[in-house]
Amino acid sequence: MTSGEEPRFTVEEVSAVEPPRRARVEDSAEAPAEETAAQKLERKRDYLEGFLAQQPAAQASGEPGGELYEAVIQALRDIFDPEIPVNIYDLGLIYGVDIDPEGSVAVTMTLTTPHCPVAESMPGEVEMRVCAVPGVRDAEVNLVWDPPWDPGKMSDEAKLELGML
Repeated sequence: MTSGEEPRFTVEEVSAVEPPRRARVEDSAEAPAEETAAQKLERKRDYLEGFLAQQPAAQASGEPGGELYEAVIQALRDIFDPEIPVNIYDLGLIYGVDIDPEGSVAVTMTLTTPHCPVAESMPGEVEMRVCAVPGVRDAEVNLVWDPPWDPGKMSDEAKLELGML
């Protein structure tokens, strides 16, 4: 601000401010007439009946919870690590399962270590087992090392089986 100009705002000191008035339903321009107990009960009954009549949305077959997706997960749970008596899914070796509408499955997985003795055979077994699931057209297994596997990726069932819980 240069000299000679008037301030654009003023400062006023106050000791207290009244709280704003709380909004109430009665303040609404469209406030309904007083509802009787019977009307209120009927309104609640209508809502409950409508809620209970709703059917769950159909789950896409290739989405989590869908029939094909769950069948692929079950196939993965049938594959056991040869050194650890736990299936590869609960062991946390499966990072992702993607299924497209045509039935192509892409499995992203890792192994406990890059020097794992089954590093060459495990992806082939996963592909073979997933391809055997009815509804799967083809499968692709992507073996990744990042992020590296660690015991924290195991399910509680796997930890219990290995005495880690």
